[in-house]
Amino acid sequence: MDMLWWHWVAIGLVLAGLELAGPGGFFIIFFGVGAVAVGLLELAGLGAPPWLAWLLFTVISVLSLLLFRRPLLAALRRFDPPTTAVDRLEGEVATPLADIAPGDVGRVELRGSAWSARNTGTAVLRRGQRCIVRHVDGLMLSIVAEGV
Repeated sequence: MDMLWWHWVAIGLVLAGLELAGPGGFFIIFFGVGAVAVGLLELAGLGAPPWLAWLLFTVISVLSLLLFRRPLLAALRRFDPPTTAVDRLEGEVATPLADIAPGDVGRVELRGSAWSARNTGTAVLRRGQRCIVRHVDGLMLSIVAEGV
């Protein structure tokens, strides 16, 4: 079946729309670019037999993917908000809500919220004692007594 120029352009636009509707990663968009490029070549009168059109579609798509995906992702990462010290909990002071033995898990208050915390020190952490957050693993804080 011979594909007309507008078939290629329509397929390219559908592929671009799928990229926008999906979770991202920038893969499908380049196949949309390849389809639109073949459609524009057909429109310009540079038509080719169907096998060559499909080969051009494949080559243009893969080349554009290899050449432009990484720079595009790098350019978009510039707009990501930088990680700041405000978002980091390591080094913050937490206060146990009850005594926590070494190696045990208990609750601590940090920034006005209660958190689960593991005492990674060698001494019992007393209720209300100032402790330092050494590590965060998901929602679990690793704490030690302040000054240790």
